[in-house]
Amino acid sequence: MPDETGIHVAIIMDGNGRWAERRGLPRGAGHRAGVATVQRVVEHALDTCITRLTLYAFSSDNWRRPSAEVQSIFWLLRAFLRLETERMRRRGVRLQFVGRRDRLPPVVLRAMESAEAATVTGTRLLVNVAIDYSSRHAIARAALDATNSMIHVSADSFRSRLAGSLAAETKDVDLLIRTGGEKRLSDFLLWESAYAELLFTDRMWPEFNGTDLDEALREFSHRQRRYGGLAETVTQSPGTASGG
Repeated sequence: MPDETGIHVAIIMDGNGRWAERRGLPRGAGHRAGVATVQRVVEHALDTCITRLTLYAFSSDNWRRPSAEVQSIFWLLRAFLRLETERMRRRGVRLQFVGRRDRLPPVVLRAMESAEAATVTGTRLLVNVAIDYSSRHAIARAALDATNSMIHVSADSFRSRLAGSLAAETKDVDLLIRTGGEKRLSDFLLWESAYAELLFTDRMWPEFNGTDLDEALREFSHRQRRYGGLAETVTQSPGTASGG
């Protein structure tokens, strides 16, 4: 697994469609440009303090979009995996997917599982890609599982039950970035971001680059994280799985 001293950055990759529409292009062109941004950001993250990167690619609510757009997103995901999996493996990136898998097209699911298996030994950077993801759904499923188990549930043990959420070994989010100018979490990592620092930018996702990521990390380095206590008394984040 990645170095525990690194930080976990989560990104809501918003603005692909609006970026395209402002240029008189179809929304699919924005999603294609967004995939290119993913490539740049993952590559740049390898040279930073980031050891875990979680990307919000397709929410459970995105099923409400036109079927042609949904199919385009899944086609781009498969194309990305076909072109990038081997390079990520060579660069020490471990790729895993979080979210529901029971509603995905079989061909997409097979591509995801193949990429996970191919990169399982990566230790430089863990990249979580959230597909058909809903934090509310994950929390509700975990609560039902905990109730049925009839055992004492702590915050840490509950976290490990978050079906479709981050793997149990993944630390909580340290910095959550949202592009596209909106200022909301949109059902993304609600449990894992309890003490995350939030950063919102007007940059559309296709415009986001390594310099923007560096600026976000600099801003994060100047934040004072108290976790409900006083700054001078806080030495680490609460809980064994939390980021600092």
